[in-house]
Amino acid sequence: MIRPQDTFTRERKNLNGMWSFRLDHDGVGREQRWAAAPLTEAEEMAVPASYNDISADAAVRDFSGDAYYQRTVRVPKGWDGQRITLYVESATHHATVWVDGKEVASHSGGYLPFEADLTSHVSAGQEFLLTICVNNVLTFQTIPPGVIEDTPSGPKQIYWHDFFNYAGLHRTVWLAASAQTRVEDVTVTTDYEGTTGTVGYTVVVEGGEDVTVRTELRDEDGQVVAKGTGATGELVVEDVHLWQPGAGYLYTLEVQAVVDDEVVDSIHQTVGVRTVTVDGTRFLINGEPFYFTGFGMHEDHDTVGKAHVDALMLRDFHLLEWIGANSFRTSHYPYSEDVMDYADRAGIVIIDETPAVGLNSGIGGGIFGGQGYQTFTPETINDETREVHARVIRDLIARDKNHPSVVLWSIANEPESDTEGAENYFRPLFDVAREADPTRPVGFVNVMLAPHGKCRVSQFADVIMLNRYYGWYVNTGDLVAAEKVWTEELTGWASEGKPIIITEYGADTMPGLHQLPAAPWSEEYQVEYLDMNHRVFDSIEAVVGEQVWNFADFATTAGIMRVGGNKKGVFTRDRQPKAAAHYLRGRWTARASK
Repeated sequence: MIRPQDTFTRERKNLNGMWSFRLDHDGVGREQRWAAAPLTEAEEMAVPASYNDISADAAVRDFSGDAYYQRTVRVPKGWDGQRITLYVESATHHATVWVDGKEVASHSGGYLPFEADLTSHVSAGQEFLLTICVNNVLTFQTIPPGVIEDTPSGPKQIYWHDFFNYAGLHRTVWLAASAQTRVEDVTVTTDYEGTTGTVGYTVVVEGGEDVTVRTELRDEDGQVVAKGTGATGELVVEDVHLWQPGAGYLYTLEVQAVVDDEVVDSIHQTVGVRTVTVDGTRFLINGEPFYFTGFGMHEDHDTVGKAHVDALMLRDFHLLEWIGANSFRTSHYPYSEDVMDYADRAGIVIIDETPAVGLNSGIGGGIFGGQGYQTFTPETINDETREVHARVIRDLIARDKNHPSVVLWSIANEPESDTEGAENYFRPLFDVAREADPTRPVGFVNVMLAPHGKCRVSQFADVIMLNRYYGWYVNTGDLVAAEKVWTEELTGWASEGKPIIITEYGADTMPGLHQLPAAPWSEEYQVEYLDMNHRVFDSIEAVVGEQVWNFADFATTAGIMRVGGNKKGVFTRDRQPKAAAHYLRGRWTARASK
């Protein structure tokens, strides 16, 4: 599946803007066939956006169920004879699509795109009624999981990930046209030796027979540096310009489908030539040891929730540059394709993560305290869940496999990993990831409840990723004790002989709260807490990265442990620095200059 693009054989039409919108509070929309006619009792809703924070009504903010989006769409007149598709970049978490009241597609997986073929349902030059129903209900068989519980106020969605369950059409919706005979997929691999690079490619063509595939690779000046013929091949690039952290050099691969010497389809794929390998405790990019500095982040902003907005994305990347960060993790779900593209251009390194967060009965909402369920049972997280999880892994890799910025797959965040059930659940999922992409290392993010010596899943990982909160959730306020026990545990992990990335460490901090001596929640304590952690990291050679939790404060469900959301950001939710941001800037810029 190729993301819509404009080439001389393809066109796309952006469907963002104001849509008609209605929540189905009574669950009657499907029975009453709301999609068959213009929505009644509708209001306007922006796309892309989460709908939760647009309204001032708690019944909208906390709604669980079907939300209907609708608009009329005119197919461009020039698209006659073309294959016409709808491409939805994100509908959280489930979506059903109707054209003039006829169901044409459904999809589960809120952070990954899907495509609907509309060719037989629409006509060039004509209008049609497009309806997308988005459903945000989570169960034990969804990724991420959740459950509906009965409460005195009625059924309530319960989930165990420590970020707000925003819902809606969060990214761009496209109408696209391509030839019936078309390039359906491209997979790119890269390598180099000395000054000579290689770009391997595999092309899938659909909709025709006797199709010839031609490829051309151009540098950033637009000069052709290599050509190929055939659905698979390898292009040789002399005097190759490598993609490197901080220097995101990109070539452009044009892939053409040719029938009887006529180019019937053409697509463009950016290519960064680089290698990623794990060697003992070293993580190597282009054969050189790489040390991750950066954050776990969230797609989270005031009012728009998880919507992708180009201006907000640019602000975040400029702050990453200012603070000296070279990487981030897409915690805890795949980010917008626009974010991935920008990271490629900027040379920012990414740990790419699935939405598998909350698979742990011993932790609730990011803080210790059981959920009242057993994680892996036939009634909770089970074989059906694992099949969904496997599909999500495949879909994530299919979408992001060609991004040079992506150097490591994370298949889950903080799952239960110290039980036999966890070992049996995860073993085949690592195989799924490696089969889908044998070129990158695979890991998962380990939680404090499964320390060294107890985790039964880390044996499958190429890289150890640890979330630890010594000095915050445990040893609260006692950084001396925290440093001692943290050093002891990290020393144990170092004996595994694998690279270690600290993917989360952080302390909630109220901006503007100052205390001497430093105490938890103050800006001074956040700085002292980070400094303690860094002393521990610097003492362990196997540690190859530090990613602070979190880049910025973000929204969560309400609770006594959260004051207006999670405050572990080194930036506020509106992206202003706390004292910790200046501290990190000093550490990371000094490290980068060595």
